[in-house]
Amino acid sequence: MLFFFYGPGVAYNFGSFSSSDDSFRVRRTGKAFTRVAKSASSAVVFVQVEKEIQPRRQSSPYGYEDFFNDEFFKQFFGDAYGRYEKSSPQSGGNIQNKKQIAGQGSGFIVSNDGYILTNSHVVGEANLLKVILPDGREFKATLIGRDVQSDVAVIKIEATDLPTLSLGDSEALEVGEWVLAIGNPFGLSNSLTAGIVSAKGRHQVGISHYENFIQTDAAINPGNSGGPLLNLEGDVVGMNTAIFSRSGGYMGIGFAIPSSMLRSIMDQLIRHGDVVRGFLGVAIQDLTSELRSSFSLSTREGVLVSQVEENSPAQKAGLKQGDVILSFKGKKVSKVHAFRHRVALTPPGTLCDIEVLRQGRLKRISVTIGRLGQQVGVKVEPLSPVSDDIGLMLRDLSVDERRQRGLGLKRGVLVTDVLSGSLAEMVAIRPGAIILQMNQQDLSSVADFKQKMSVLSRPSVVLLLVYQNGYMRYITVTLN
Repeated sequence: MLFFFYGPGVAYNFGSFSSSDDSFRVRRTGKAFTRVAKSASSAVVFVQVEKEIQPRRQSSPYGYEDFFNDEFFKQFFGDAYGRYEKSSPQSGGNIQNKKQIAGQGSGFIVSNDGYILTNSHVVGEANLLKVILPDGREFKATLIGRDVQSDVAVIKIEATDLPTLSLGDSEALEVGEWVLAIGNPFGLSNSLTAGIVSAKGRHQVGISHYENFIQTDAAINPGNSGGPLLNLEGDVVGMNTAIFSRSGGYMGIGFAIPSSMLRSIMDQLIRHGDVVRGFLGVAIQDLTSELRSSFSLSTREGVLVSQVEENSPAQKAGLKQGDVILSFKGKKVSKVHAFRHRVALTPPGTLCDIEVLRQGRLKRISVTIGRLGQQVGVKVEPLSPVSDDIGLMLRDLSVDERRQRGLGLKRGVLVTDVLSGSLAEMVAIRPGAIILQMNQQDLSSVADFKQKMSVLSRPSVVLLLVYQNGYMRYITVTLN
């Protein structure tokens, strides 16, 4: 699978209609597209970037160089479009000297004094940024800040009374709703494309660290990265960022960063030049039907707390392992990725109300959000095995080993190997994991584990609390 950071660039085919009513609706929709294009196009800009690199080989006899494999360049043009370079007058065309390679992307003006939103991967580590307005004016741009984790950047040009676009409400956007995109595919300025919202809340796509993408069927082409995705009111609901493709070409799946995320990141980049994210200090997981049954939960909402970090805001506020978070700041919680984004976008120091379900009872907790820092997981090495009957090889943990892994007084048993094709392998338990609980009861030893296994009826679902890769997680294993 390949991801290309482009934006839409082809027209949508409406097909043919025989009914006059249908024709009227199509014409009316077309007029809406035209209205948005006229009002928004003047605020969509062409971003050119240059970066100094060390070339790898001599110039060709014709003066053109092959930088088709340069990763920085591929982000703008894919595998076979638009590469060129500039050699200094002193180089005499000799490629052994450093060169300036150029790329391009899109952006849109968000303030009349020159602030522009674009993608972080568009500006990259550029030495020179240039912005070209639709009216032909050119400006040297300054990088205000970029956030690699969300792929958002803010640049600025020195100008006044510029046309602007407003950030709309991406939360109100619905699947099936018409959206338009404007950008500069292949250097063709102010190209318009139309499509619909195919899905919302796409994550685990592999494009950036924080993902909550709008998926659209708008075609994406080189040079469109950083351009706006607009609703029919002309408000920006997203920033076009990438496509999903097996071939490197358009396959009907494009991704845009929602405006709800853009607004928060933009404000921080303009004020501080970087992004500070909120920190709660819990490991969470989505509730599967097996987990709901194991915890005797009737609700289908919420996310399960599998771990609470010591001295974290969550622990200080009283959140506990096994709590089900139902709401955060007055809004319902249903998925891990959405909750994670909401916490990350909450400014540190904010006092937030959290509603949890604990052992069947509702509880309201107030927590002061901390500042996110780098969390490093503990690497656990596999040790000598002792067998069990669901495909795990186990042994007891010493006091020193528990202390080294940050488990304190928690006991548990160490997974030293997992049998191929076993139930344990199917639920992704790996060597080095530590099983802390079975059916919400602490495990003190391998003997204790085996004793608890021996009294289980068949078939049954076993709920395990597993510490793996530095985090705790509830896992269910079905015994037949």
